[in-house]
Amino acid sequence: MFSRQRMIATAAAFAALAFSTGNAVAGACVTDKLDAKMAKPGGFPERALTMIVPYGPGGGSGQVGRAMAQAVTELTGTAINRDHKPGGSGSVGMTAFMATPADGYTILQHIDDASSAHALDPKRPNPAVDLIPLVMSQITFSQIYIRADETRFKDWKSFVEYVKAQGGKATIANVSKEGSMERVTMRFITEATGMKIQQISFDKGGPRYGALAGGQVDALFEQPGDVRGFLDAKKFKPILTILKERPAAFADVPSLKDAGLDFEPLFRFRGFYVKKDIPEDRLKWLQWAFQKAFCQPSYQKFNDQKYMNLIESFRDTAGAKELVTKTIAQYRSVYKDMGLKAKGQ
Repeated sequence: MFSRQRMIATAAAFAALAFSTGNAVAGACVTDKLDAKMAKPGGFPERALTMIVPYGPGGGSGQVGRAMAQAVTELTGTAINRDHKPGGSGSVGMTAFMATPADGYTILQHIDDASSAHALDPKRPNPAVDLIPLVMSQITFSQIYIRADETRFKDWKSFVEYVKAQGGKATIANVSKEGSMERVTMRFITEATGMKIQQISFDKGGPRYGALAGGQVDALFEQPGDVRGFLDAKKFKPILTILKERPAAFADVPSLKDAGLDFEPLFRFRGFYVKKDIPEDRLKWLQWAFQKAFCQPSYQKFNDQKYMNLIESFRDTAGAKELVTKTIAQYRSVYKDMGLKAKGQ
């Protein structure tokens, strides 16, 4: 068991960072800092861009990649082809991206897993040093879901009771990578409740959601926007919101405080990156295009539909680098308490 006091302090720093990092906007977009139009440097781009997404098209990364590509195209007229390369909790896509030329024609969409991967293995790319973030466009919270027609348990209290009665046989669908935000959060929850639950690993969002819908697992750990379709269809039911207080969108779902769980939440964040050696004029145009696209009506509508309006979801390049750098340091602190030693240490 790792230090509960240190666990709370470390997670609190995560929460403070998610809400306080500079260059953030929530709700209405701040557009006066960005020009309405920006000339293409030397004709760049002369052809479609490629966006590498290290996860399947059905999950949150696939959805945000599609929405941002649409917004950039609406703004600039430049097409963006998405190339999904799932596997290894994002490492397959990262490896593919690092092998591409630093010419600005290939964009990487990645999540906080890239930061936690570097925290655990310094040989893996540091998203704030080895890459340049164009924009961080989503920061969101997580929930635990059950099937809406579930009869063995109906809420968080009865779910905990059920899991304990199963003696370690109950299951929850989650991501595969040890040390990820999801796995760390579940460690917080099981330590606090005394539950023993099998975490069934999936790299792709679609099969993860399908496992719950089809009854192959008892519960699901996920972000609400990623399963919005299942919520609207009343197939999934959230039983715990991993925030200190209930957001208005989920006023009938218990929060951590309601459930008697005394830790601060960790957050999922998603952004878009280029290689660090990209020509400066192309970098500036891509920064403008992706940051300005965040404020496109279609992207704002997408974020609203995905509950991204509940937390400040925008970081420019400087803000994204700060978020990533501090996140890496915080994960290393958590890993130390969890007994996960970074490679080379």
